[in-house]
Amino acid sequence: MILIQRNNSNPYFNIAAEEYFLKNFSDDIIMFWQSTPSVIIGKHQNTMAEVNLSFVNKHSIPVIRRISGGGTVYHDEGNINYTIITSSENREQLVDFKSFTKPMIGFLNSLGLTAVFEGKNNLTVNGKKFSGNSAHVYKNRILNHGTLLFNTNLNNLETTIAPRDFSVNDKAVKSIRANVANLSDQLPQSMSIEVFKEKLETYFQEYFNIESSIQPSDKDTSKINHLVKTKYELWEWNYAYSPSFNFTNVHQGLAITMKIKKGIIINIVIDGIIDFKDRVCKSLINCNYKEEEIKDKLQAIQLNLDTFNLYIVLLGFR
Repeated sequence: MILIQRNNSNPYFNIAAEEYFLKNFSDDIIMFWQSTPSVIIGKHQNTMAEVNLSFVNKHSIPVIRRISGGGTVYHDEGNINYTIITSSENREQLVDFKSFTKPMIGFLNSLGLTAVFEGKNNLTVNGKKFSGNSAHVYKNRILNHGTLLFNTNLNNLETTIAPRDFSVNDKAVKSIRANVANLSDQLPQSMSIEVFKEKLETYFQEYFNIESSIQPSDKDTSKINHLVKTKYELWEWNYAYSPSFNFTNVHQGLAITMKIKKGIIINIVIDGIIDFKDRVCKSLINCNYKEEEIKDKLQAIQLNLDTFNLYIVLLGFR
């Protein structure tokens, strides 16, 4: 097993790097990494149902879909992500979250914390979740990864994934809400995130008998950046890849229903009295359910500001 040292905090790069190393290396790999504020959704989730888009857009927090399943998580510099990529000829035994999290539980025990594996893939301390884990199988390789809330901004975490007033009906994987805690608040002794991460890396190097560490080469970095540009930065992956869904919302005596398929509005009905209703509905058919495009459509109709804002709220973007 090799340790790949990654110091890039760009969330698009970091999510793309996992796919790149999974599919292009044959070595067993372990990586620890951190990202600037971002929301990371599971491969089979509906972005609109999982993320408070009004908040993330206001604060320029990117939303990125990963290749593994599971629920939505929030990343920032106070969260440490860890990734382990291994190979096995027995695909039936590749996904084993208990085995994957065993060394992490051992590490935390060494610091005086009693970490517990709960549910399908979570780690908790004192009854509160600090780590969610997920996996992706590629041929005979498996990518396991998890979060470690150390001193994350929990207010931002809660707000970015807070449920909205509108309703989304779909067959997507739903996140399971949980009470969360930062490990820094649970440790018996005060510790900086830098010291914690150093101890974490040392423990895992000894646990897996890791003798070598490498930095991504210029070639690796170039290919990861290409994957960012052709996949992970794209609206088509992060939003339109969501399963088809029905959207309903009620606001100020108005009711809207829409059907969205592959990110495109294929049906829209608005009940109630509002200016230019028929024209707006006609304009939005076959439009990408994308805030910038919808705003352009509405502005082309030359609505007054109050009516424009009412449509934006009704459509779920505020």
